[in-house]
Amino acid sequence: MKNPQQANPAGLARRDMLKLSGLTLGGLAANGAMGARVRAAAGDPTQQYSYFDSLDEFVLGTPLEPDEMRITFLGSTIPPTARRVQQMMSVFVEVGNAKGKSDSFVFDCGAGVVANYGAMGIPFSKMDKVFITHLHGDHMSDLTHIYCFGPSQDRKSPLYVFSHGNSTVANPTGSPQAYDDGVVAYCENLRKAMRWHTESFSFLSTGYQSYVRPTKESWGLPVDPVPVGDDNASDGYAMIPIELDWTKRGDVEGDNVAYNNPETGVKVTHFPVIHCRKGSIGFKLEWNGLSMIYTGDTKPETNFINQAINGGKGIDVMVHEMIVPAEVWAMKTLGLSEPGSGSVWEAALRTATSVQNSSHTPQGAFGYLLSQISPRPRLAVATHFPVADDTVASALASVQTHCPDMQQGKDITWSFDRMVIRVNATEIKQLRANVSDFTYCPAPSSVHADISTPKYCTADGQSDPYAQLDRSTEILSTEEGGQETYRKDGY
Repeated sequence: MKNPQQANPAGLARRDMLKLSGLTLGGLAANGAMGARVRAAAGDPTQQYSYFDSLDEFVLGTPLEPDEMRITFLGSTIPPTARRVQQMMSVFVEVGNAKGKSDSFVFDCGAGVVANYGAMGIPFSKMDKVFITHLHGDHMSDLTHIYCFGPSQDRKSPLYVFSHGNSTVANPTGSPQAYDDGVVAYCENLRKAMRWHTESFSFLSTGYQSYVRPTKESWGLPVDPVPVGDDNASDGYAMIPIELDWTKRGDVEGDNVAYNNPETGVKVTHFPVIHCRKGSIGFKLEWNGLSMIYTGDTKPETNFINQAINGGKGIDVMVHEMIVPAEVWAMKTLGLSEPGSGSVWEAALRTATSVQNSSHTPQGAFGYLLSQISPRPRLAVATHFPVADDTVASALASVQTHCPDMQQGKDITWSFDRMVIRVNATEIKQLRANVSDFTYCPAPSSVHADISTPKYCTADGQSDPYAQLDRSTEILSTEEGGQETYRKDGY
Protein backbone atom coordinates (compact mmCIF):
# COMPACT_ATOMS: atom_id res chain seq x y z
CA MET A 1 0.00 0.00 0.00
CA LYS A 2 1.21 3.50 -0.78
CA ASN A 3 2.42 5.79 1.98
CA PRO A 4 -0.36 8.27 2.73
CA GLN A 5 2.25 10.81 3.86
CA GLN A 6 4.05 10.99 0.51
CA ALA A 7 4.83 14.46 -0.77
CA ASN A 8 2.57 16.26 -3.17
CA PRO A 9 4.11 16.02 -6.68
CA ALA A 10 3.81 19.76 -7.04
CA GLY A 11 5.58 20.34 -3.71
CA LEU A 12 2.57 22.11 -2.24
CA ALA A 13 2.71 23.01 1.42
CA ARG A 14 -0.38 23.50 3.58
CA ARG A 15 -0.23 27.27 3.05
CA ASP A 16 -0.14 26.73 -0.72
CA MET A 17 -3.18 24.48 -0.50
CA LEU A 18 -5.08 27.22 1.31
CA LYS A 19 -4.07 29.64 -1.40
CA LEU A 20 -5.46 27.23 -3.97
CA SER A 21 -8.71 27.49 -2.05
CA GLY A 22 -8.67 31.24 -2.61
CA LEU A 23 -8.91 31.81 1.11
CA THR A 24 -5.80 33.89 1.94
CA LEU A 25 -7.09 37.00 0.22
CA GLY A 26 -7.28 39.36 3.16
CA GLY A 27 -5.88 39.76 6.65
CA LEU A 28 -7.84 39.34 9.81
CA ALA A 29 -8.21 42.19 12.21
CA ALA A 30 -5.30 42.35 14.63
CA ASN A 31 -7.40 41.08 17.52
CA GLY A 32 -8.42 37.94 15.64
CA ALA A 33 -12.07 38.94 15.36
CA MET A 34 -14.14 37.74 12.44
CA GLY A 35 -13.39 40.80 10.38
CA ALA A 36 -12.19 39.26 7.11
CA ARG A 37 -15.53 38.33 5.60
CA VAL A 38 -15.81 36.87 2.14
CA ARG A 39 -16.41 39.48 -0.54
CA ALA A 40 -20.00 40.21 -1.50
CA ALA A 41 -21.44 37.44 -3.63
CA ALA A 42 -21.99 39.82 -6.53
CA GLY A 43 -18.29 40.28 -7.17
CA ASP A 44 -16.33 37.30 -5.87
CA PRO A 45 -14.59 35.70 -8.86
CA THR A 46 -13.45 32.68 -6.83
CA GLN A 47 -17.03 31.49 -6.37
CA GLN A 48 -17.48 30.12 -9.87
CA TYR A 49 -17.17 26.61 -11.19
CA SER A 50 -15.63 27.15 -14.60
CA TYR A 51 -15.30 23.45 -15.39
CA PHE A 52 -19.05 22.90 -15.27
CA ASP A 53 -19.62 25.91 -17.50
CA SER A 54 -17.18 24.44 -20.03
CA LEU A 55 -19.13 21.19 -20.52
CA ASP A 56 -21.26 20.58 -23.58
CA GLU A 57 -24.95 21.15 -23.05
CA PHE A 58 -27.35 18.32 -22.32
CA VAL A 59 -30.61 18.82 -24.17
CA LEU A 60 -33.58 18.14 -21.92
CA GLY A 61 -35.76 15.33 -23.19
CA THR A 62 -32.91 13.49 -24.92
CA PRO A 63 -34.09 9.87 -25.00
CA LEU A 64 -32.05 7.12 -23.40
CA GLU A 65 -30.06 4.99 -25.79
CA PRO A 66 -30.79 1.27 -25.40
CA ASP A 67 -27.30 0.63 -24.03
CA GLU A 68 -27.02 3.80 -21.92
CA MET A 69 -26.72 4.30 -18.19
CA ARG A 70 -27.48 7.94 -17.36
CA ILE A 71 -26.45 9.48 -14.02
CA THR A 72 -27.88 12.90 -13.19
CA PHE A 73 -27.00 14.96 -10.13
CA LEU A 74 -29.99 16.82 -8.71
CA GLY A 75 -28.24 17.69 -5.45
CA SER A 76 -24.54 17.62 -4.70
CA THR A 77 -23.40 19.43 -1.57
CA ILE A 78 -23.11 19.11 2.18
CA PRO A 79 -24.73 21.13 4.96
CA PRO A 80 -24.18 23.76 6.19
CA THR A 81 -22.71 24.86 2.84
CA ALA A 82 -26.03 24.60 1.01
CA ARG A 83 -26.44 27.35 -1.56
CA ARG A 84 -28.74 28.14 -4.44
CA VAL A 85 -26.49 26.48 -7.02
CA GLN A 86 -26.14 23.25 -5.01
CA GLN A 87 -28.94 21.52 -3.13
CA MET A 88 -28.54 18.59 -0.76
CA MET A 89 -27.72 15.12 -2.08
CA SER A 90 -29.65 13.27 -4.77
CA VAL A 91 -28.52 11.16 -7.71
CA PHE A 92 -30.96 9.95 -10.37
CA VAL A 93 -29.98 6.90 -12.41
CA GLU A 94 -31.78 5.66 -15.51
CA VAL A 95 -30.89 2.71 -17.71
CA GLY A 96 -31.97 2.05 -21.29
CA ASN A 97 -33.99 -0.84 -22.64
CA ALA A 98 -31.17 -3.17 -23.65
CA LYS A 99 -32.84 -5.81 -21.49
CA GLY A 100 -36.32 -5.10 -22.82
CA LYS A 101 -37.43 -2.39 -20.42
CA SER A 102 -35.94 0.81 -19.00
CA ASP A 103 -35.65 1.38 -15.26
CA SER A 104 -34.98 4.34 -12.96
CA PHE A 105 -33.78 4.95 -9.42
CA VAL A 106 -33.45 7.82 -6.95
CA PHE A 107 -30.42 7.61 -4.67
CA ASP A 108 -31.00 9.95 -1.71
CA CYS A 109 -33.34 12.94 -1.83
CA GLY A 110 -32.15 15.73 0.43
CA ALA A 111 -33.58 19.20 0.92
CA GLY A 112 -34.34 21.25 -2.18
CA VAL A 113 -33.77 18.60 -4.84
CA VAL A 114 -37.37 18.29 -6.05
CA ALA A 115 -37.08 21.70 -7.74
CA ASN A 116 -34.19 20.34 -9.79
CA TYR A 117 -36.11 17.14 -10.62
CA GLY A 118 -38.96 19.25 -11.95
CA ALA A 119 -36.72 21.61 -13.90
CA MET A 120 -34.92 18.63 -15.45
CA GLY A 121 -38.21 17.14 -16.67
CA ILE A 122 -38.12 14.07 -14.41
CA PRO A 123 -41.72 13.11 -13.52
CA PHE A 124 -42.87 11.50 -10.29
CA SER A 125 -43.64 8.24 -12.10
CA LYS A 126 -39.88 7.74 -12.52
CA MET A 127 -39.27 8.42 -8.84
CA ASP A 128 -41.04 5.37 -7.38
CA LYS A 129 -37.91 3.58 -6.10
CA VAL A 130 -35.89 5.64 -3.62
CA PHE A 131 -32.66 4.25 -2.17
CA ILE A 132 -31.54 6.14 0.94
CA THR A 133 -27.99 5.62 2.18
CA HIS A 134 -28.81 6.85 5.70
CA LEU A 135 -31.58 8.74 7.41
CA HIS A 136 -29.94 12.15 7.75
CA GLY A 137 -32.08 15.11 6.75
CA ASP A 138 -29.78 16.15 3.90
CA HIS A 139 -30.31 12.72 2.33
CA MET A 140 -34.03 12.09 2.86
CA SER A 141 -35.96 15.27 3.68
CA ASP A 142 -37.47 15.76 0.20
CA LEU A 143 -38.95 12.27 0.40
CA THR A 144 -41.87 14.08 2.06
CA HIS A 145 -42.54 16.01 -1.16
CA ILE A 146 -42.04 12.98 -3.41
CA TYR A 147 -44.45 10.95 -1.30
CA CYS A 148 -47.09 13.62 -0.80
CA PHE A 149 -47.35 15.02 -4.31
CA GLY A 150 -46.52 12.02 -6.49
CA PRO A 151 -50.07 10.56 -6.45
CA SER A 152 -51.65 13.89 -7.41
CA GLN A 153 -49.39 13.86 -10.47
CA ASP A 154 -48.47 10.74 -12.45
CA ARG A 155 -47.15 8.34 -9.81
CA LYS A 156 -50.32 6.34 -9.30
CA SER A 157 -48.37 3.44 -7.82
CA PRO A 158 -46.71 2.83 -4.43
CA LEU A 159 -43.52 4.51 -3.25
CA TYR A 160 -40.79 1.96 -2.47
CA VAL A 161 -38.20 3.16 0.04
CA PHE A 162 -35.00 1.13 0.35
CA SER A 163 -32.74 1.84 3.32
CA HIS A 164 -31.01 0.40 6.33
CA GLY A 165 -32.48 -1.49 9.23
CA ASN A 166 -32.16 -0.70 12.93
CA SER A 167 -28.69 0.51 13.95
CA THR A 168 -28.91 -1.39 17.28
CA VAL A 169 -26.84 1.37 18.94
CA ALA A 170 -27.65 1.40 22.66
CA ASN A 171 -29.19 4.55 24.09
CA PRO A 172 -26.70 5.82 26.70
CA THR A 173 -29.48 7.31 28.83
CA GLY A 174 -30.82 3.83 29.43
CA SER A 175 -34.45 3.85 28.31
CA PRO A 176 -35.28 2.67 25.79
CA GLN A 177 -32.22 0.48 25.54
CA ALA A 178 -32.01 1.21 21.80
CA TYR A 179 -34.13 3.37 19.54
CA ASP A 180 -35.95 1.84 16.59
CA ASP A 181 -34.18 3.91 13.93
CA GLY A 182 -34.47 1.81 10.75
CA VAL A 183 -36.40 2.52 7.59
CA VAL A 184 -39.56 0.65 8.64
CA ALA A 185 -39.94 2.85 11.72
CA TYR A 186 -39.13 5.91 9.62
CA CYS A 187 -41.80 5.08 7.03
CA GLU A 188 -44.38 4.20 9.69
CA ASN A 189 -43.94 7.57 11.34
CA LEU A 190 -43.77 9.53 8.09
CA ARG A 191 -46.99 7.88 6.96
CA LYS A 192 -48.71 8.93 10.19
CA ALA A 193 -47.34 12.47 10.01
CA MET A 194 -48.61 12.93 6.45
CA ARG A 195 -52.17 11.75 7.14
CA TRP A 196 -53.80 15.20 6.84
CA HIS A 197 -52.05 15.75 3.52
CA THR A 198 -52.85 12.39 2.00
CA GLU A 199 -56.51 12.49 3.00
CA SER A 200 -56.92 16.03 1.73
CA PHE A 201 -55.59 15.05 -1.71
CA SER A 202 -57.63 11.86 -1.93
CA PHE A 203 -60.56 13.53 -3.68
CA LEU A 204 -58.33 12.82 -6.69
CA SER A 205 -57.62 9.37 -8.01
CA THR A 206 -54.43 8.04 -6.45
CA GLY A 207 -54.11 4.71 -8.24
CA TYR A 208 -54.82 2.85 -11.43
CA GLN A 209 -56.66 -0.40 -11.81
CA SER A 210 -54.22 -2.38 -13.94
CA TYR A 211 -51.18 -1.88 -11.70
CA VAL A 212 -49.32 -5.15 -11.24
CA ARG A 213 -47.77 -5.29 -7.81
CA PRO A 214 -44.18 -6.53 -7.70
CA THR A 215 -43.38 -9.46 -5.46
CA LYS A 216 -40.34 -10.40 -3.48
CA GLU A 217 -39.45 -12.79 -6.31
CA SER A 218 -40.18 -10.53 -9.30
CA TRP A 219 -38.00 -7.69 -7.99
CA GLY A 220 -35.48 -9.89 -6.20
CA LEU A 221 -36.17 -8.18 -2.88
CA PRO A 222 -34.83 -9.31 0.50
CA VAL A 223 -38.27 -8.88 2.13
CA ASP A 224 -41.91 -9.00 1.08
CA PRO A 225 -43.11 -5.57 -0.16
CA VAL A 226 -45.72 -4.72 2.47
CA PRO A 227 -46.95 -1.15 3.00
CA VAL A 228 -46.95 0.56 6.36
CA GLY A 229 -50.31 1.88 7.56
CA ASP A 230 -53.67 0.84 6.15
CA ASP A 231 -53.32 1.89 2.50
CA ASN A 232 -54.23 -0.38 -0.37
CA ALA A 233 -50.95 -2.01 -1.42
CA SER A 234 -51.46 -0.81 -5.02
CA ASP A 235 -52.27 2.81 -4.19
CA GLY A 236 -50.02 5.80 -4.77
CA TYR A 237 -50.15 6.61 -1.07
CA ALA A 238 -48.92 3.14 -0.12
CA MET A 239 -45.43 3.55 1.29
CA ILE A 240 -43.46 0.34 1.18
CA PRO A 241 -40.18 0.14 3.10
CA ILE A 242 -37.58 -2.36 1.93
CA GLU A 243 -35.40 -2.78 4.99
CA LEU A 244 -31.82 -3.84 4.28
CA ASP A 245 -29.47 -5.62 6.66
CA TRP A 246 -26.72 -3.03 6.80
CA THR A 247 -24.16 -5.55 8.08
CA LYS A 248 -24.19 -7.54 4.83
CA ARG A 249 -21.65 -7.00 2.07
CA GLY A 250 -21.88 -10.05 -0.17
CA ASP A 251 -19.64 -12.42 1.76
CA VAL A 252 -22.37 -14.98 1.15
CA GLU A 253 -23.60 -14.82 -2.45
CA GLY A 254 -26.74 -12.70 -2.62
CA ASP A 255 -26.91 -11.71 1.05
CA ASN A 256 -26.62 -8.00 0.20
CA VAL A 257 -29.04 -7.77 -2.74
CA ALA A 258 -31.52 -4.91 -2.46
CA TYR A 259 -33.13 -5.23 -5.91
CA ASN A 260 -32.61 -7.72 -8.72
CA ASN A 261 -35.11 -7.33 -11.55
CA PRO A 262 -34.77 -9.89 -14.37
CA GLU A 263 -37.18 -7.91 -16.53
CA THR A 264 -34.96 -4.84 -16.66
CA GLY A 265 -31.64 -6.53 -15.90
CA VAL A 266 -30.79 -4.21 -13.00
CA LYS A 267 -29.21 -5.45 -9.80
CA VAL A 268 -28.61 -3.17 -6.83
CA THR A 269 -26.52 -4.40 -3.91
CA HIS A 270 -25.51 -2.66 -0.70
CA PHE A 271 -22.57 -2.64 1.69
CA PRO A 272 -21.82 -1.02 5.07
CA VAL A 273 -19.91 2.26 5.28
CA ILE A 274 -18.75 4.30 8.28
CA HIS A 275 -20.74 7.45 8.95
CA CYS A 276 -21.87 8.98 12.24
CA ARG A 277 -23.81 5.94 13.50
CA LYS A 278 -24.10 2.29 12.60
CA GLY A 279 -26.46 1.64 9.72
CA SER A 280 -25.15 3.80 6.88
CA ILE A 281 -24.79 1.95 3.59
CA GLY A 282 -23.53 2.44 0.05
CA PHE A 283 -25.07 1.02 -3.11
CA LYS A 284 -23.73 -0.61 -6.27
CA LEU A 285 -25.88 -0.73 -9.40
CA GLU A 286 -25.04 -3.20 -12.19
CA TRP A 287 -26.76 -3.39 -15.56
CA ASN A 288 -25.88 -4.64 -19.04
CA GLY A 289 -22.17 -4.93 -18.24
CA LEU A 290 -22.04 -1.43 -16.71
CA SER A 291 -21.70 -0.54 -13.05
CA MET A 292 -21.71 2.42 -10.70
CA ILE A 293 -21.21 2.86 -6.97
CA TYR A 294 -22.74 5.55 -4.80
CA THR A 295 -21.35 5.56 -1.27
CA GLY A 296 -23.45 8.22 0.39
CA ASP A 297 -21.51 9.69 3.31
CA THR A 298 -18.60 7.72 4.70
CA LYS A 299 -15.20 7.83 6.28
CA PRO A 300 -12.44 6.13 4.27
CA GLU A 301 -13.00 2.38 4.69
CA THR A 302 -12.21 -0.91 3.04
CA ASN A 303 -15.66 -2.22 2.11
CA PHE A 304 -15.87 0.43 -0.61
CA ILE A 305 -12.43 -0.48 -1.95
CA ASN A 306 -13.45 -4.14 -2.26
CA GLN A 307 -16.73 -3.23 -3.94
CA ALA A 308 -14.93 -0.96 -6.41
CA ILE A 309 -12.36 -3.61 -7.27
CA ASN A 310 -15.42 -5.73 -8.03
CA GLY A 311 -13.68 -9.07 -8.20
CA GLY A 312 -11.01 -7.65 -10.53
CA LYS A 313 -13.52 -6.29 -13.04
CA GLY A 314 -13.55 -2.75 -11.68
CA ILE A 315 -16.49 -0.38 -12.07
CA ASP A 316 -17.41 2.25 -14.61
CA VAL A 317 -18.43 5.18 -12.41
CA MET A 318 -17.49 5.75 -8.79
CA VAL A 319 -19.57 8.36 -6.96
CA HIS A 320 -17.93 8.90 -3.58
CA GLU A 321 -18.27 11.71 -1.09
CA MET A 322 -15.45 14.20 -0.46
CA ILE A 323 -15.25 17.13 1.93
CA VAL A 324 -12.96 20.13 2.09
CA PRO A 325 -10.40 20.10 4.92
CA ALA A 326 -11.83 20.97 8.34
CA GLU A 327 -9.92 24.25 8.36
CA VAL A 328 -11.45 25.32 5.04
CA TRP A 329 -14.88 24.08 6.11
CA ALA A 330 -14.69 26.24 9.26
CA MET A 331 -13.63 29.26 7.21
CA LYS A 332 -16.44 28.79 4.70
CA THR A 333 -18.97 28.36 7.51
CA LEU A 334 -17.84 31.54 9.26
CA GLY A 335 -17.47 33.53 6.04
CA LEU A 336 -13.75 34.08 6.56
CA SER A 337 -11.03 34.57 3.95
CA GLU A 338 -8.24 32.93 5.98
CA PRO A 339 -7.83 30.92 9.19
CA GLY A 340 -8.95 32.81 12.27
CA SER A 341 -8.12 32.88 15.94
CA GLY A 342 -9.97 33.28 19.16
CA SER A 343 -12.74 31.31 20.81
CA VAL A 344 -15.27 31.49 17.97
CA TRP A 345 -12.74 30.25 15.43
CA GLU A 346 -11.49 27.49 17.70
CA ALA A 347 -15.06 26.30 18.36
CA ALA A 348 -15.86 26.24 14.63
CA LEU A 349 -12.68 24.35 13.84
CA ARG A 350 -13.31 21.81 16.61
CA THR A 351 -16.81 21.19 15.32
CA ALA A 352 -15.66 20.78 11.70
CA THR A 353 -12.86 18.45 12.76
CA SER A 354 -15.19 16.37 14.92
CA VAL A 355 -17.72 16.00 12.10
CA GLN A 356 -14.95 15.07 9.65
CA ASN A 357 -13.54 12.47 12.05
CA SER A 358 -16.91 10.81 12.70
CA SER A 359 -18.37 10.93 9.26
CA HIS A 360 -16.55 11.99 6.13
CA THR A 361 -13.75 11.49 3.59
CA PRO A 362 -11.26 14.37 3.27
CA GLN A 363 -9.94 15.21 -0.18
CA GLY A 364 -6.54 13.62 0.41
CA ALA A 365 -8.18 10.43 1.65
CA PHE A 366 -10.27 10.33 -1.54
CA GLY A 367 -7.01 10.21 -3.51
CA TYR A 368 -5.64 7.50 -1.25
CA LEU A 369 -8.75 5.38 -1.81
CA LEU A 370 -8.32 5.72 -5.57
CA SER A 371 -4.70 4.61 -5.27
CA GLN A 372 -5.87 1.34 -3.70
CA ILE A 373 -8.35 0.41 -6.44
CA SER A 374 -7.13 -1.65 -9.39
CA PRO A 375 -8.37 -1.39 -12.02
CA ARG A 376 -9.42 2.17 -11.36
CA PRO A 377 -12.95 3.32 -12.15
CA ARG A 378 -13.35 4.70 -15.65
CA LEU A 379 -14.58 7.90 -13.99
CA ALA A 380 -14.32 8.97 -10.35
CA VAL A 381 -16.90 11.53 -9.23
CA ALA A 382 -16.44 13.47 -6.01
CA THR A 383 -19.73 14.57 -4.53
CA HIS A 384 -21.19 16.07 -1.32
CA PHE A 385 -18.67 18.83 -1.94
CA PRO A 386 -19.10 22.65 -2.21
CA VAL A 387 -17.58 23.19 -5.63
CA ALA A 388 -15.91 26.33 -6.93
CA ASP A 389 -12.72 26.93 -8.86
CA ASP A 390 -10.81 27.40 -5.60
CA THR A 391 -12.05 24.37 -3.66
CA VAL A 392 -11.74 22.05 -6.66
CA ALA A 393 -8.17 23.20 -7.44
CA SER A 394 -7.16 22.44 -3.86
CA ALA A 395 -8.95 19.08 -3.89
CA LEU A 396 -7.38 18.02 -7.19
CA ALA A 397 -3.92 18.78 -5.81
CA SER A 398 -4.68 16.60 -2.78
CA VAL A 399 -5.89 13.72 -4.97
CA GLN A 400 -2.80 13.99 -7.15
CA THR A 401 -0.64 13.51 -4.06
CA HIS A 402 -1.68 9.85 -4.25
CA CYS A 403 -2.60 9.54 -7.94
CA PRO A 404 -0.35 11.96 -9.87
CA ASP A 405 -1.79 10.98 -13.25
CA MET A 406 -5.43 11.80 -12.41
CA GLN A 407 -6.76 14.53 -14.69
CA GLN A 408 -9.90 16.54 -14.10
CA GLY A 409 -12.46 15.86 -16.81
CA LYS A 410 -10.76 12.68 -17.97
CA ASP A 411 -10.32 10.52 -14.86
CA ILE A 412 -12.00 12.53 -12.14
CA THR A 413 -14.71 15.15 -11.86
CA TRP A 414 -16.62 17.02 -9.16
CA SER A 415 -20.40 16.80 -9.27
CA PHE A 416 -22.65 19.81 -9.59
CA ASP A 417 -26.41 20.16 -9.72
CA ARG A 418 -27.69 19.42 -13.24
CA MET A 419 -24.55 17.51 -14.26
CA VAL A 420 -25.49 14.61 -16.54
CA ILE A 421 -23.13 11.66 -17.10
CA ARG A 422 -23.97 9.39 -20.03
CA VAL A 423 -22.27 5.99 -19.88
CA ASN A 424 -21.99 3.12 -22.32
CA ALA A 425 -19.40 0.41 -22.89
CA THR A 426 -17.07 2.62 -24.94
CA GLU A 427 -17.64 6.20 -23.81
CA ILE A 428 -18.47 8.37 -20.81
CA LYS A 429 -19.74 11.88 -21.50
CA GLN A 430 -20.06 14.65 -18.93
CA LEU A 431 -22.67 17.24 -19.82
CA ARG A 432 -24.46 20.18 -18.21
CA ALA A 433 -28.15 20.94 -18.41
CA ASN A 434 -29.22 24.56 -18.63
CA VAL A 435 -32.62 25.22 -17.11
CA SER A 436 -34.47 28.39 -16.31
CA ASP A 437 -35.15 29.34 -12.71
CA PHE A 438 -38.73 29.86 -13.87
CA THR A 439 -39.23 26.41 -15.41
CA TYR A 440 -42.54 24.85 -14.42
CA CYS A 441 -42.63 21.23 -13.37
CA PRO A 442 -43.10 19.02 -16.42
CA ALA A 443 -46.38 17.56 -17.53
CA PRO A 444 -46.82 13.98 -16.33
CA SER A 445 -45.12 11.46 -18.60
CA SER A 446 -47.60 8.71 -17.77
CA VAL A 447 -51.33 9.29 -18.11
CA HIS A 448 -53.38 6.35 -16.91
CA ALA A 449 -56.73 5.72 -18.56
CA ASP A 450 -57.78 3.18 -15.95
CA ILE A 451 -57.50 5.31 -12.83
CA SER A 452 -59.22 4.07 -9.71
CA THR A 453 -62.22 5.64 -8.00
CA PRO A 454 -61.14 8.43 -5.63
CA LYS A 455 -61.49 7.80 -1.91
CA TYR A 456 -63.68 10.90 -1.56
CA CYS A 457 -66.16 10.68 -4.42
CA THR A 458 -69.72 11.38 -5.42
CA ALA A 459 -72.40 8.69 -5.55
CA ASP A 460 -71.53 7.97 -9.18
CA GLY A 461 -67.81 7.56 -8.43
CA GLN A 462 -66.61 10.97 -9.60
CA SER A 463 -64.09 13.14 -7.79
CA ASP A 464 -65.69 15.19 -5.02
CA PRO A 465 -63.48 18.16 -4.12
CA TYR A 466 -66.04 19.37 -1.54
CA ALA A 467 -66.40 16.17 0.49
CA GLN A 468 -64.02 17.23 3.26
CA LEU A 469 -64.93 20.92 3.47
CA ASP A 470 -67.08 23.13 5.65
CA ARG A 471 -68.39 25.57 3.04
CA SER A 472 -70.57 27.66 5.34
CA THR A 473 -68.40 30.79 4.96
CA GLU A 474 -67.53 30.36 1.28
CA ILE A 475 -68.00 33.24 -1.15
CA LEU A 476 -69.67 31.70 -4.21
CA SER A 477 -68.75 32.52 -7.78
CA THR A 478 -71.26 34.36 -9.92
CA GLU A 479 -72.11 31.12 -11.73
CA GLU A 480 -72.85 29.45 -8.40
CA GLY A 481 -75.19 32.24 -7.27
CA GLY A 482 -72.81 34.85 -5.91
CA GLN A 483 -73.80 38.47 -6.58
CA GLU A 484 -71.14 40.12 -8.75
CA THR A 485 -68.32 38.19 -7.07
CA TYR A 486 -65.92 36.41 -9.43
CA ARG A 487 -65.97 34.16 -12.45
CA LYS A 488 -65.72 30.42 -11.89
CA ASP A 489 -63.24 30.01 -14.76
CA GLY A 490 -60.69 32.01 -12.78
CA TYR A 491 -60.53 35.12 -14.97
